[in-house]
Amino acid sequence: MKAVVLQQNLEFRLENVETPQPEDSQIQVKIIASGFNPIDYQMTENGSERKLLHSPILGREFSGIVSAIGKNVTNFKIGDFVFCGSGSMGSNGTYAEYICIPEAIAEHKPENISFEEAAVIPSAGLTALQAFNRMKVSVTDSIFINGAAGGVGNILIKILIAKGFTNFTVTAGNVNSIKSLIAIGVKPKQIINYKREEVYDTAFSLNKNKKFDIVVDLVGNASAETAAKLLKINGIYIDITNFSTSESRDVLFSKGATIHNISNYAYGLEKRYDYYKNGLKELSNLLENKFITPPAIAVIGDLNAETVKNALTILRENKTEGKKLIMQTGAKN
Repeated sequence: MKAVVLQQNLEFRLENVETPQPEDSQIQVKIIASGFNPIDYQMTENGSERKLLHSPILGREFSGIVSAIGKNVTNFKIGDFVFCGSGSMGSNGTYAEYICIPEAIAEHKPENISFEEAAVIPSAGLTALQAFNRMKVSVTDSIFINGAAGGVGNILIKILIAKGFTNFTVTAGNVNSIKSLIAIGVKPKQIINYKREEVYDTAFSLNKNKKFDIVVDLVGNASAETAAKLLKINGIYIDITNFSTSESRDVLFSKGATIHNISNYAYGLEKRYDYYKNGLKELSNLLENKFITPPAIAVIGDLNAETVKNALTILRENKTEGKKLIMQTGAKN
């Protein structure tokens, strides 16, 4: 099969590699669309995410068609449409024509969305769902979301709105990102343009001069310090970034905050396949019943090294403008 392979010099190259074959409880999937995530470029750098690299073929979420099954597989047959967040649990990453995964982490693709839309759901969707479940929010709680226009923020906001929560304030940094938030139901008065407004003072004012009950940090680094300062004493801090700073940690400690670090990877390490299956099933139900919709997507190319390079550059420079990036990996027939 063809695959885009990360080289020792950290460059990408399209190569012919051996096609993986399914083990007894695995399915082989012909990948139709592969999603890009920030962790993909982070794993090519020397930061904390580098240790998550398990294959020189990157990519963590996809949709496709079951092309072969192991002898113990019971829930899928050849020809089924599926989507999955494979993480490190697949035979290889998703920048490839085929992948083998445990059937226990896959889910049937919702019929009312495309392969391309399905490919962007797993990583962001599972992260957003975990964040929502662990914050244990009530309708009277105030929520501040730092950096809401990305994939996780998009789905989290849709879940909040679908479940009747309206008391939230978000940040975004450009016109297109702001438009994308308004398009999913965020009111303009709930959005802070962090490039034009002072975030702390504006957010504090929008929350009636009170600190927030819950803060969700989707950005990290310097902005995490502002986010931490906006949290009330003994509040709940949802950290999805692993990019906190010494100052933000000090602020959170002094507030006695409850910190939830959100990681899908942890469940993969312990082979908690039920987390992936149950989460994808819940997301599929929300999508099929139109309580939520997929994030806006941008298809930026087919399976080649240039597509991967371009996508990771866009992610690294934070120029997605509220869209999830997709690579069309294979044909549907």
